[in-house]
Formats: sequence, C-alpha cells, structure tokens
Amino acid sequence: MDTNLFLGQLGAVLSLFVAAVGSCLGVSAAGTSAAGAWAKDARAGKPLRFIYIVMVSAPITQTVYGFLVMLQIIDKLGAGVASGITLLGIGLATGIGEMISAWVQGIIGAGGCRMISEADGKGFALVVIAIGIAETVGIFVLVFMSILLGRIG
Repeated sequence: MDTNLFLGQLGAVLSLFVAAVGSCLGVSAAGTSAAGAWAKDARAGKPLRFIYIVMVSAPITQTVYGFLVMLQIIDKLGAGVASGITLLGIGLATGIGEMISAWVQGIIGAGGCRMISEADGKGFALVVIAIGIAETVGIFVLVFMSILLGRIG
C-alpha cells in the first residue's frame, strides 16, 4: 500500500475514532452521575428529572464533528491534493480536540447532575451554559480544521 494513502486514511479514521472515544468518556462521566442523582431522587420520593439527559447527551456531538472532518479528509485523499502526513496531522488534531471537548462536557455534566440534585432542581441554565462553553471548543476545532482542509489543494 502507498504510504501517503495509508497515512491519509489513518488521519481520516483517527479524526472520528478519537472524537468518539471522547464522547464515550463524557457520556460515561455524566451518565454515572445522572444515575446517582436519579437514585437519590427516587429514594426521596421525588419524580426522576429528565433534564439530566441533556447533560448525558451533550458530549455526543463531538463524534459528529469528527465524522464531518473525516469526510473532508477522504475527499482530499480522493482528489490526491494533500500529503498523507498533513492529513494524518489534521485528523489527529481534530480527534484530540474533539475528545477533550467531549470529555470536559461530561465532567461538567457530572457536576451539574450532582448540583441540580442537591439544589432541588436549581441551576440547570448555568450548567447548560458551562457545557456550551466546552461545546464551543469542539465547534472551533471543526471550523478551524475545515478551513484548513479547504485551503489544501
């Protein structure tokens, strides 16, 4: 196999795979905390709050962002206009940026689940804003890498 093609394909796969790992880590962190909050609410005889799902699901978008960059890398590979090492670098940078953004969202969501549970439902908007700030990093990675890929060739 051509080394240039292999490196480019590896970059494409890593942009999605590493982002998806981050989404899994983030969902795991927030989901574990949400389960604890639901258990606490159930023990107290309170209705289970659906708003925890917002915090659990927030890290998923980074997988989509990694996928979108992966498609752009594949397009560049098909056109033969970029070096494999460049595409590997872009794919890896995308994956890592999205992974950290998703993981941090999950950590914020985990803290938010606990806070909302202990504050009797108060503070949801503040948690969503904090999650949104971490989401912005993921969006920036998507936009900046897309711009970079658009300038190649």
